[in-house]
Amino acid sequence: MKKRLIQIFGFLISSLGWLFVLCTMAMNYWRTSQIGGKGGSSVIKVAWYWSNLWKDCYTDSTAVTNCRDYGVLWNVLYYVQAVRGLLICGLTIGFFAVTCCFIGMECTYIGGAEQTKDKLVVSGAVFHFIGGVSNLAAYCLYINRVVKTAFVRNPAPGTLRYDLGPPIFLGLVGCFLIMFGAVLYAVTVFRVVYPERKVVQAYSERIYMPTTSRSKSLYTRYYDPSRLYGTYIGSGQSNGNISRLSQATTRVSEKDAFV
Repeated sequence: MKKRLIQIFGFLISSLGWLFVLCTMAMNYWRTSQIGGKGGSSVIKVAWYWSNLWKDCYTDSTAVTNCRDYGVLWNVLYYVQAVRGLLICGLTIGFFAVTCCFIGMECTYIGGAEQTKDKLVVSGAVFHFIGGVSNLAAYCLYINRVVKTAFVRNPAPGTLRYDLGPPIFLGLVGCFLIMFGAVLYAVTVFRVVYPERKVVQAYSERIYMPTTSRSKSLYTRYYDPSRLYGTYIGSGQSNGNISRLSQATTRVSEKDAFV
């Protein structure tokens, strides 16, 4: 029951993270810059410049927005292309991760035997982690470019200082949720990766046996009552020792009778 609840919680967390990442690709205001906005006149003039992965836009104080869509793929800035590629790769890997985890969860009745389902969950957890790292690398690359432009000491004329927009923070939260869900999946199938090992101690005893008794079984040789008389059964010798012992016992009894 505990395993089932952890897997359900991990599925919800990781799916929510992938939903956050998917939404950021369609959101605006990845980076924003504001110009104007100073008081002192009857009309406050302000303008906003903002961008996402697909276009650059300008919005004036009258709420009129003008946008310029990015052209063909090879005319886009190289870091925007890299961010697009990393996010698309991450979302593709995430699709396989969600599918594997859904089939391998204990609460579902598909996937085959329990061991097969656990292996699917392990694969899904690995895919979740790889996809989360890919998404995190995309956001970090975009943040690096924005921060590098914002903190330059001597910017070129006409260069805008951009700030980070809400989609970046939403995407970072999504990456954290994806990795946290992968950890929850890994906890439930930890014994599949590292199976439990039992140490069995074997105790051995030295059993000395004559060379003529090797054909006998171990049970017969170990519990052979003939050892009390100093001889072995089937050793090829006569029962002379037993006869001598019986004769000595008879003589002692005769002496006792005489006394």
